[in-house]
Amino acid sequence: MSKTRAFSRHTREAINYLAVQIKSFRKQRGWSERELAERAGISRATLQKIEAGDPGCSLGLVFEVATLVGLPLFETDTEQLAARSNLAKQTLSLLPKRIRSNPREVSDDF
Repeated sequence: MSKTRAFSRHTREAINYLAVQIKSFRKQRGWSERELAERAGISRATLQKIEAGDPGCSLGLVFEVATLVGLPLFETDTEQLAARSNLAKQTLSLLPKRIRSNPREVSDDF
């Protein structure tokens, strides 16, 4: 029995937006699906899933394809992106290393 993961409306809309942008940028470059798939090192079927907004596709693959077609993801200025990345790492270093849930109390009344 396979389980289907439910995604929020907001998540589905974001995935679909990115998929449409990737497809649009690919077509603007004049690349076929096969050409982009070869450049990304993936199958044409995987590219079709990415462009269809399949949420099961690897985030790394989606970002790689977006980069190949020239879609700006976050920052186009690499220095600013590096600065934001360093700030995020510094922030993470201030947070706890592990987050533990409260242990359940064991009931040993038999």
